Amino acid sequence: MRDEADLDRARDDVASLGSLGDRTRRAMYDFVSRQADPVGRDEAAAAAGVGRTLAAYHLDRMVEDGLLEVSFARRTGRSGPGAGRPAKLYRRASREFKVSLPPRDYELAARIFADAVESEPTGRAKAALQESARGFGSEVAAEVERRMTGRRRAERVAVLEEVLAERGYEPVRDADGVIRLRNCPFDCLADAHRETVCGMNLTLLGEAVASHDTLNAALEPRSGLCCVAIYPATGTSHRR
Repeated sequence: MRDEADLDRARDDVASLGSLGDRTRRAMYDFVSRQADPVGRDEAAAAAGVGRTLAAYHLDRMVEDGLLEVSFARRTGRSGPGAGRPAKLYRRASREFKVSLPPRDYELAARIFADAVESEPTGRAKAALQESARGFGSEVAAEVERRMTGRRRAERVAVLEEVLAERGYEPVRDADGVIRLRNCPFDCLADAHRETVCGMNLTLLGEAVASHDTLNAALEPRSGLCCVAIYPATGTSHRR
């Protein structure tokens, strides 16, 4: 049963998410969330098609609502006297928002399942979990194949990223062509059951990219990112 603190958090989450009812604000939030690095007011204004002053208002309002976080950095790469003032930059807040009407607690059910898998002595439950993860990974791969109809082979990785984005992974390619996943859809559960959940996730994504002869999935935990990265297969030693 939820206590008063849980109810207060839920009310705060409703108020914060209500801020995104404004279309311009939602467009800027979506833009900031998609970027690998913090963005400035000019970039957000251009993305939303509004002036810098209005963009600053919406961005700072989202900071007040806990949706965005602020940092400061010089965008010119220079430092010292004459380098100019650091720019105010925005990124999506790490805070998680949960709103369900009526209240639901799927995370509790997931934790109960994870506890059962980890406490089962013969290992059959873990084997069944891995098999199920492969099945869901196959569904992702099948969806990529379906969307490839009429498209060029060169678009295959982009289609995979599209499908993963719809499942909450928020993929972004770094300078080396590695697909980093900026969001873990299972983050809260992974905090309590790291080995089980990350192993499941690796199996799922490994199966999802198994038919891509240019990609492989690797377990590579990093702060602020999903525990799995997807590497170009050629010339790497990251295969797991």
